[in-house]
Amino acid sequence: MSWQGPDPSRTPGLEPGGGVPPGETPPGEGGTSAITHQEKGPAPKWVPWVVIGAIGLMVLLVALFMLVRVFLMASS
Repeated sequence: MSWQGPDPSRTPGLEPGGGVPPGETPPGEGGTSAITHQEKGPAPKWVPWVVIGAIGLMVLLVALFMLVRVFLMASS
């Protein structure tokens, strides 16, 4: 004999027709979650300036390289 499940007439919370009103069943998953890792704070204020300075230095070096190259080509 197979199991038929609970008797609907004795199951609490069932509406006529077999529906379940809101609040009778727990949610499928939790509504809140916690972080699983340590969150880092914002970067220090000097970090963007260091990045901008490094990019500016690279641009300056490339421009200087190009000027020297053009000067050497013009002199030969």
